[in-house]
Amino acid sequence: MKEKNSLQKMMANPAMGAVFTAFAGVVVLMIIFTVMNPNFASKNNLMSLVRSICPYLLVGIGQGVILLTGNIDLSIGSVLGMSAMISATLICNGVNPILALLVDVVACVAVGIVNGVLIGKFKLPPFIGTLGTMTICRGLAEIVNGNYNTGDIGTAPLAMGIRNLFYYGRIGVIYYGVIVSLVIWFIFNYIMNYTRTGRHIYAIGSNVDAARLSGVDVFKTTTVAYCISAFCSCIAGLVVMAAAGMGSMQAGLSYEMYGVAAAVIGGISTLGGSGLLVGVIAGSSVWAILQNGLTLANVPVAMRNIIIGLIVVACVLLDIMRRNGVKIGKKK
Repeated sequence: MKEKNSLQKMMANPAMGAVFTAFAGVVVLMIIFTVMNPNFASKNNLMSLVRSICPYLLVGIGQGVILLTGNIDLSIGSVLGMSAMISATLICNGVNPILALLVDVVACVAVGIVNGVLIGKFKLPPFIGTLGTMTICRGLAEIVNGNYNTGDIGTAPLAMGIRNLFYYGRIGVIYYGVIVSLVIWFIFNYIMNYTRTGRHIYAIGSNVDAARLSGVDVFKTTTVAYCISAFCSCIAGLVVMAAAGMGSMQAGLSYEMYGVAAAVIGGISTLGGSGLLVGVIAGSSVWAILQNGLTLANVPVAMRNIIIGLIVVACVLLDIMRRNGVKIGKKK
């Protein structure tokens, strides 16, 4: 009965309209690209497409949680790159891959804590605070291996186990990386919908002053949100590293934009306090389908960027118009 009530509550959420629209967009885009190029619907391409969604979904989860607090995280792409470089560098230097992953996670979550302190404690504007950590993390990604990309992480059992876990391994047609990404989504979706932390994140995004007066620890909640973002970026970095089999100093470039796109297309408001993480699945799928379909259609990279940029801007404008419309309705 409790689960039924929770489902009914979620379906009654005004944000579900944006989620349904995003999923409808996924279906429409798949039909359009299949008509344009039948190879789009081939088994191999669809399997590759689903796997390519993973890093977009992960950074979308992190950025989505941050947007729900009314903030933004520009350090996502650099944390991803730092994650790829730290893990690959340690493995290439003979560190046990499991220990390398633990060190990597600790280093990335530490960035989330720093972001939380800067923004939640010292009240730095999130754009400035995370811009600073973005630059620092990109610098760390570059110097961790002496300003060089790493070599191949090798084919030792544990190293190959990591590559299989995050990218190449699969059960039937389902890649392990997809399973890992969905498990992470389920965990944070549960946190956002069924825990006090999730309610507090929505509360400070809706009205931070009212949340503080209601007893919400804004500093703690903001820090938790940024730690979630950093953790998701860390795992996305491992996915990118596993795919390449090495660490690249350029890994994660523009991923802060990908995270915003996945969240916003999925219906999460840039104004905070409104949206559902289920929409990030649709948003990241739209992003990956556009990249894949436009590539198969031989659309130039510059034009692909313009098209996707226009879609993101349109989604933000529609969100602002919707939110303003609600306010006007209340005044009346």
